[in-house]
Amino acid sequence: MKSLQDYTIVIHPNDNSTFVAYVPAILGCHAWGQTLDEAHAEITNVFEMIQEEYAEEGLVMPEDVELVIVNAS
Repeated sequence: MKSLQDYTIVIHPNDNSTFVAYVPAILGCHAWGQTLDEAHAEITNVFEMIQEEYAEEGLVMPEDVELVIVNAS
């Protein structure tokens, strides 16, 4: 069974002084927190709920995706 460590997690600061976290490979796997640590803890909780749903429905968790980061000119 895959764990969160098998996926790329993106955490970035938001405009309102919070942090947004998401797993690009998994639709709906996103969370936020007041701090970086809170956002990471919340994305962990969301991932575990999604993983449980996949298991209950007999689905296979998706493969991770490769991210490409580009700065706009």
